[in-house]
Amino acid sequence: MKRKQRIYHPKWEMAFEYLFVLIGSAIIGMSFNVFLLPNRVASGGVSGISTITHTVFGWEPAFVQWAFNIPLFIAGVIFLGKHFGVKTLVGTIFLPFIVFLTKDVEPWTNDHLLGALFGGIGVGTGLGIVFRGNASTGGTDLAAQIINKYTGLTLGTCVMMIDGLIVLSAAIVFNIESGLYALIGLFVTSKTIDLVQVGFGHSKMAMIITDKQNEVRDGILNKINRGVTKLSAYGGYTESERLVLMAVVDQSEFTKLKHLVKTIDPSAFVIVMDAAEVLGEGFKRA
Repeated sequence: MKRKQRIYHPKWEMAFEYLFVLIGSAIIGMSFNVFLLPNRVASGGVSGISTITHTVFGWEPAFVQWAFNIPLFIAGVIFLGKHFGVKTLVGTIFLPFIVFLTKDVEPWTNDHLLGALFGGIGVGTGLGIVFRGNASTGGTDLAAQIINKYTGLTLGTCVMMIDGLIVLSAAIVFNIESGLYALIGLFVTSKTIDLVQVGFGHSKMAMIITDKQNEVRDGILNKINRGVTKLSAYGGYTESERLVLMAVVDQSEFTKLKHLVKTIDPSAFVIVMDAAEVLGEGFKRA
């Protein structure tokens, strides 16, 4: 039976992307007010700058974020072109708006470590959702892209430099301990973004070298119901050509695959790798 293809309507897809930007920005703004700000965790970005200025000068974080985000967005359009789009502008404006709306919400914890951990998870979740909407919340990411364009430094280095300066400022303005908490928040945020982008469903990719290729291939196709790709390879020692079978399976199917190969050919050479994200037939759609 032929699998029915899903039809994507461009307008609906665009609407969902805007919804992702709004939801993600709301999660970031809320996490900032209930976890990061009350515990003085300045884990990089414009939000980190606003945490420092709020503590030192008493400035409203939302206004500080607007004061940085909007000029940085304009600078991005001038120096990098107009490819950022309306969605990034929406995130740039809506995030501080949520910060302003939720400024009177009581902190959910006054423990600095919990604030750094759960604040990092909240911000990472929100950013991951925004990125899935093909947008960003602007801020220091745009500054990093401008520096990258005119200095030749890698984008990762530019982001690390800017966030590193903000974390260092937190350590100087507050104390070393606050700087360390900020590093924890920054690390958790990056890992959570990856988790939201890729998901929990890690798959396994197996490269199988066996003298019983047909039997192994048939077993994977018929007993596990997964596809197999044949790759041409040459033995580095023997200089002889032989085929390598490549199969991608869900993590729950990996034990079955391993048992299948071992039963058919106990001397088979198998290399197993994590496949963080698999798109296509039988797996997640793009």
